[in-house]
This record gives sequence, structure tokens and C-alpha cells, in this order.
Amino acid sequence: MFLKKLSLINYKNFESQNFEFDTKINCFVGSNGVGKTNMLDAVYHLSFGKSYFNPIATQNIRHSEDFFVLDGEFEKNQRAEKIVCSFKRGTKKIIKRNGKIYDRLSDHIGLLPLVMISPADRDLILEGSDMRRKFMDGVISQSDKEYLHQLIKYNKVLLQRNSLLKYFAANRAFDPGTLQIYNEQLQALGAGIFEKRQAFMEMFIPIFQEQYKEISGGMEMVSLTYESRLQEKDLLELLEDNLERDRMLQYTSVGIHKDDLGFKIADYPVKKFGSQGQQKSFLIALKFAQFHFIKEQAKTTPILLLDDIFDKLDETRVAHIVALVDNENFGQIFISDTHAERTEKVVKKIHQTYKIFKL
Repeated sequence: MFLKKLSLINYKNFESQNFEFDTKINCFVGSNGVGKTNMLDAVYHLSFGKSYFNPIATQNIRHSEDFFVLDGEFEKNQRAEKIVCSFKRGTKKIIKRNGKIYDRLSDHIGLLPLVMISPADRDLILEGSDMRRKFMDGVISQSDKEYLHQLIKYNKVLLQRNSLLKYFAANRAFDPGTLQIYNEQLQALGAGIFEKRQAFMEMFIPIFQEQYKEISGGMEMVSLTYESRLQEKDLLELLEDNLERDRMLQYTSVGIHKDDLGFKIADYPVKKFGSQGQQKSFLIALKFAQFHFIKEQAKTTPILLLDDIFDKLDETRVAHIVALVDNENFGQIFISDTHAERTEKVVKKIHQTYKIFKL
């Protein structure tokens, strides 16, 4: 699968721009602020229906304008796929596939598999569990639509249960029967999500370990673990055990919405004990593992976006990454970098066709 053409109108800092891409490697080079990352984000936006960096749609419109349009021509399995994503202030975002508007934006997820690697991924290590759950859910959802729909339903019921807990507190009332209905719905949905997350991690962890070994040259030991209270008890029991706590807090304190991933290097948290280079290698290994997992599940090669990934990596790690992408396992790759000479030096080592766009 690859992106042939891209047209942007009023997207972020671009007024109007058209691109035709190489089927293998495409590089955007230029100084900071010219829109290199925005270009990669436009490609991501066409795949996921939202920005990688800013989910607030109005903030992706060029200053002083009322709308943006992204128009991409892809080729997947020898078939043309024309995707248009448009948004106007005060209206709903629209995504069209070959001229037909999606009823639900979630139906588009998985059509155009894609993996983004960016400096913003550091939030996976530095921020709370929410970021790591989103990563896990995002990987599974690209190849399992039922999982995504279950997750949407779970979050809707969770919102309703939290609203009920707030209502109880505000009105000094309590209705265990109504609460039990929500508990049972969360149990039914949460159990399925938990099982799929466990199955995913069993497949994903060995792929991640292999990728980290390749990037680091096998010099460091790392671990990735799935952490969930549902490994101790089923959700219904957990909800009953934590009822008084939930009533006091006025929100649901246990469930699959509290799951996390553990990141360690030599048995210590990567967040506290990993160097910048080690943290970056850990994140790149996670994303390369995501790439290989999605490729296997979706039976098509995802597009790979590398946003400024050569910064803060030593020559050895850069060489390992170059060696990893220099084979037929990878399809189309987009790279952004502030150093044009460095980029050209890197892509010349990869025995594939390429285009360099100076912004």
C-alpha cells in the first residue's frame, strides 16, 4: 500500500500545496517551523481521521480560515482508494472514501494501516497510563473493528456510571439496582476487551523484544508487561469491592480503563533510569513492533512515518534503524529532518528509490 498524491488546503501552516510521492522513500527537509511535521500529520490524518498531535479539529485549520481539506490518492492491493477529509468550523468532520461519506468515522480505522514515530511519543514513557492504553488500543483497533466498537460502548457505559455516581452524591441518594445494571454492562464489555488485550500482548511482546535487540545491538535487556486488576479478579467483583470508594470519589476507580503497560530496562523503570538514547530506542522498538504486528494482522504493509527520529540517536543506533528499513519488509516511508545533508546521507544507504522535498 502507498500514497501516490496528496493535496492540502488550509491545513495548519499550508494554504494550498500538492505533492506526488515516491512509492518507497519520501523526505521532507527544512528548518524548524516550515511544516515538515505537519506534512506527516496530514498523511496520518487521512488514515485515522484525526491529527496525531492535536485532536481538536478547529486547531488544525490555517489561521484566519474557516475550513481545511485533505485529499489523498492511495493504492492498496492494486486498487485505487481516494480519501478526502474535510472540516468546516461549526460542522462535523467528513471523511469520504471514493466519493462515499462514512456514517461513522470509526468505520474508516484500519483501511489504511499506518505507524507514526515522533518525538511526541516520549509521552508514552513520561505521562500517565492513559497514553499507554491509547497506544495498545490503537494497535489492536487497526486490525480488529469489533474491539474498537466494544471499547466505544464500554466508554459510553463508563460515562453513564460516573454520571450516576455524581448524581447520587449531589442528591444524597443511592439506587443499587440502577448501578448494578451498569456494573453488569461494564463486566460484559470489559471482559472481552481484557481478553483481547491479553492475547495481543502475548503476540506483541516477543516482536518488541526482537526489535529492541536489533536497534540496540543486543546490548541491553528490556521488558514490556501488561498490568491489569482483572488479572486478580473479574470486573464485577472489583466494582463491588470498590463501591464505597467510587461513591466517595464520584467516579469508577477500577476497570479496564485503568490498565497500564510496564516499561523497564534492566528491571528498572525506563522513565527514571533510561538515558535519552535508551528511551528513544525503547519507543522506536515499540513502534517497529507495532508496524510488524499490524502488517501480519492486516495482511498489508503499513505506511511508516518517521518524524525527526535521527535526532538524539548515536551513529550506531541510526545505522541499526537504517539496516532495519532497508529490506522488503517495509513499504512506503516518510521522513522529516532539519538536516538535509544528514537525511540524504541516511537514505542513500537504503537501497530504495527516494524523493526529497525541501520545504
